[in-house]
Amino acid sequence: MMDDYYSHRRQAQNYMRYNGQTIDPQGHATDLFTRWASDFIRRSTRGDRPFFLYLAYNAPHTPIQPPESWLRKVKEREKGISDKRAKLVALIEHLDSGIGTVLDSLTETGQVKNTLVIFTSDNGGQLSVGANNGPLRDGKQSMYEGGIRVPACAVWPGRIQPATRATGNWMTMDIFATACEAAGVEIEQPIEGRSFLPMVLGRSSVPPERDMFFHRREGGLRYGGLTTEAVRRGDWKLLRNSPYAPPELYNMKTDPRETENILQSQRRIAGELSAALRQQNQRGGAVPWQPPSARDAATFQPE
Repeated sequence: MMDDYYSHRRQAQNYMRYNGQTIDPQGHATDLFTRWASDFIRRSTRGDRPFFLYLAYNAPHTPIQPPESWLRKVKEREKGISDKRAKLVALIEHLDSGIGTVLDSLTETGQVKNTLVIFTSDNGGQLSVGANNGPLRDGKQSMYEGGIRVPACAVWPGRIQPATRATGNWMTMDIFATACEAAGVEIEQPIEGRSFLPMVLGRSSVPPERDMFFHRREGGLRYGGLTTEAVRRGDWKLLRNSPYAPPELYNMKTDPRETENILQSQRRIAGELSAALRQQNQRGGAVPWQPPSARDAATFQPE
């Protein structure tokens, strides 16, 4: 998160680092990340060692600051589009172009057929800045599907068939297990992520059976340090979209748009999911997330 794509500051602090060195580069953040990622790929493919790149663009996070040239292209193409929507579309198309540049570097270095590329987002679109999440309910910062359900793309020429679709629910923590399986790396320590490589390669069509948990914890008056949360078990989903609101239960197979809260008619299911969610909340609550006291807050610095 940055307060400005060009100054790269967050609350007047510079978090830009090259390894342990503080840097102050010039340019739009998306262009910087694109260039650095492409340079990394060129350096990493000179030998025969495998490499891993985690490229976390901050776009299209607020503030919505696309380069002017990209904004002009959108407005010229989309007559009558609102300024708010145009800025978001331009910021995303600028991001998309950057991703294309990164993929081009794989082609240039001869690694395109030997590289698994996975693309996804951390949350649904933010409605207040012009996003559109289609038929899904709500958007970013919500426990409804518009906030937590996002598409993902995987490309591996010669291994993943073009234009194929894989169904099933997965989580971003599964990317680690998937990358390790693709590289032939055995994970020795226990992890909760599961590889979705068999599904995208067409060897399996059944995702693992497991509970999937979603949490958001923040300060301020809206949250007060409490959480909003959801749990998905099969077709059932229990959520609390505000720390101060009652839970809601939906059947995602029959009601994917989450229009009918059936908690009262499905008390047994709701009770089972609520118990699972309480246990998970206890796990998360054991992890410190802020200074131990308000007195220390002014001097606290994350490691």
